[in-house]
Amino acid sequence: MSMADVSIVVLIALFAATALPRFNLGLAALPAAFLVGLAADRTADDVTAFFPGDFFVLIVGVTALFAVAQINGTFDWLLDGMLRLVGGRALLVVLVPFLIGAVLTAIGTLPAAATAIVAPLALGLAARYGIPLFIAAVLGITGVISGLLSPLAVYGTSARQLGDKLGIGLPDSAPVSFFFGGVLAGLAVSAGCLAVGFRTGAMPRGRVAPTTPDGLHATLAPTGTGPAAGEKAGRAPSSGISRVLTLACLLAVVVLSVGFDVNIGYLGLTAAVIQQLVLGLEPNDIVSRIPWNVVLLIGGLLTYIGLMQDLGAFTRISDLLRVEGAPMLSLLVLCYIAGVTSFAASSITVFATMMPLVPAVVAEGVSPVGAVLSVALASVLVDVNPLGITGGLLLGAAEPEDRPRLFRQLLTCGLVSVVVAPALAWGAFGWW
Repeated sequence: MSMADVSIVVLIALFAATALPRFNLGLAALPAAFLVGLAADRTADDVTAFFPGDFFVLIVGVTALFAVAQINGTFDWLLDGMLRLVGGRALLVVLVPFLIGAVLTAIGTLPAAATAIVAPLALGLAARYGIPLFIAAVLGITGVISGLLSPLAVYGTSARQLGDKLGIGLPDSAPVSFFFGGVLAGLAVSAGCLAVGFRTGAMPRGRVAPTTPDGLHATLAPTGTGPAAGEKAGRAPSSGISRVLTLACLLAVVVLSVGFDVNIGYLGLTAAVIQQLVLGLEPNDIVSRIPWNVVLLIGGLLTYIGLMQDLGAFTRISDLLRVEGAPMLSLLVLCYIAGVTSFAASSITVFATMMPLVPAVVAEGVSPVGAVLSVALASVLVDVNPLGITGGLLLGAAEPEDRPRLFRQLLTCGLVSVVVAPALAWGAFGWW
């Protein structure tokens, strides 16, 4: 067995081990890269060279910027304004979590952080206005998914950077295509969910009144785990100065990164430090909100993937999966592998793992944008299930008596999505 084959077997073992209690893929990926590297006569320095420093800066910078908006209360101010706009319209109420989730991830918030905020909001609004919990949960998470491929989001920037590194040949318009593809997929899923809800009579129509008299935030404080859990009590009230400064920084980051191609990670860190100094914020409050577990996970796994590429593992996998004379069928196989693997694993991890397999199908004639977009969507559209981080946050935000039923509903939805989502992503976007 070649070292390329060994690296593939070890990768499969790492993913399989995520089903074990107390196993952390982020902790295990770097030692795995080190040991496989030693067996392949690679030094520790050789393995360390594969560490994705650009992704480290990206994640730390974007989440630091978002942390400031949480700490100084600007995020809550924006949230309250959105809720006041919808009044008591049932359709608009249930779409609030969708819109918030989409905006959060579109501006660069990591999916776990966005879900930690959207989940209690979606389920709290559902309980207050008599909306089915399952529909609210699906719409909230679909919103998170909808913004994941924006030029500012981790998925969107990862898709572009990995595409460039792998020589896929993405056009300059690729970031816009990725973003619109994600939004269209999210809107389609949400429309289907709402159609089922209205057709079955589960969704209320017209205006609805709150079923409980207490204030909104009394029932919407984040519960469960994640970067947003328990932070509400520690946030400072937003003042006009802090809001203006934070909104100006967010706008500057968007304009400079999208319009002038300045590195968004460094922009985010710079904006976060400027606000921290001007507003007199405690630095540790920002640092503690950076999801270091996600940084470790992506850094460790991409280091291992870099080693696998060096050993020729992905060339080996591409040869095994290729359907001779039918590159679109090869892409469909990749989409199903991405969907099945993402069911219980980190979607960004799976997406990053699958990207090195894309150049082979592109070389045979598949559209670069279509290939990347379909694999990305196949990875994320299965996230509405109770076995991953997303489902765990949803269940944690639900009342204890609602969790068994919600678990069954999310599990059923997740299993259906594994079968349907990869084919839909491939059929709808593989030709882009």
